[in-house]
Amino acid sequence: MGETVLVTGGTGYVAGWCVAELLKRGYTVRATVRSAAKGEHVRAAVSSEVDPEDRLRFAIADLTSDNGWADAMKGVGHVLHVASPMGMDGADTQSLVVPARDGTLRVLRAATEAGVKRVVMTSAANTASPSSYRDESVSDETVWTDVNDPTLQPYRRSKTAAEKAAWDFMAGYDGPMTLATVLPGAVFGPVLGTGTMGSVRIIGRLLKGMPGTPRIGFEIVDVRDLADAHIRAMTAPEAAGQRFLATGEFMWMLDMARALRDGLGADGAKAPTRNLPDIAVRGMSLFDRTLKEIMPALGRRAVHTTAKAERVLGWKSRPAAEVVVDCGRSLLSHNLV
Repeated sequence: MGETVLVTGGTGYVAGWCVAELLKRGYTVRATVRSAAKGEHVRAAVSSEVDPEDRLRFAIADLTSDNGWADAMKGVGHVLHVASPMGMDGADTQSLVVPARDGTLRVLRAATEAGVKRVVMTSAANTASPSSYRDESVSDETVWTDVNDPTLQPYRRSKTAAEKAAWDFMAGYDGPMTLATVLPGAVFGPVLGTGTMGSVRIIGRLLKGMPGTPRIGFEIVDVRDLADAHIRAMTAPEAAGQRFLATGEFMWMLDMARALRDGLGADGAKAPTRNLPDIAVRGMSLFDRTLKEIMPALGRRAVHTTAKAERVLGWKSRPAAEVVVDCGRSLLSHNLV
């Protein structure tokens, strides 16, 4: 039986695939959930990909409370800290930043007290981006978003604040545990079940049909490749103390819709075939808070380099069109469209 790895936020989309991939590689996994019932949902979802046997266990813990974290860390060698509040449906800054930042510090404190070797934290590529969306230069891991920029949307601010808090904690920590952070782009790919789906809801909306797409694009990373990046960052000695961008190819939403139509045939026939005029999207954003938050990215091509992850970890994401089609096919197979 392999080493025990703790995965936080076990019900999440990315965390579920991290659990599955760890099990495939022979690890024993303990995942944090908010209730025992949620643990059984995770087990069922992961079982669609790999037989957990007796190597998947659960601990009750929440980012907003100290309760449960000491027990969750007992006997753990490594931690994948994936849990974070999602920035969907117009969530406000306070409801995202506080649990993301304070929850990260709870995890790190508990990990140091338990003698964990390394924590790998899921951050986001938009924490390594110029604060101004007008700057389209290629960004690497040396770039930091300005967390004090008043124009930042809540989710971007929460991810930046949490990662900064983690590195500040490590700067004041004098012990053997190390930290690495993984900074993904837009995460798509197959789903394990009908639970938390995160960003894949965008693919569902395209498949259901829209009058057109806003000129919004994403650097697309497959969720399976992202899980692989976490495990590589967990095991590579040279990953200690490092940030790693884990983005992929850039695609406009219209190109994503085209990939769904081409790759899924009749099942993708409702995907839109045109862009909405920018002026129409701006007008709709006056009444739709979710649209308002993405307005700074309208027409902008974000560019990050994954050269460091490729060089240090030997990591690479699969082609974006393949990721989008796999995601759409999976949503259809789970009757989620």
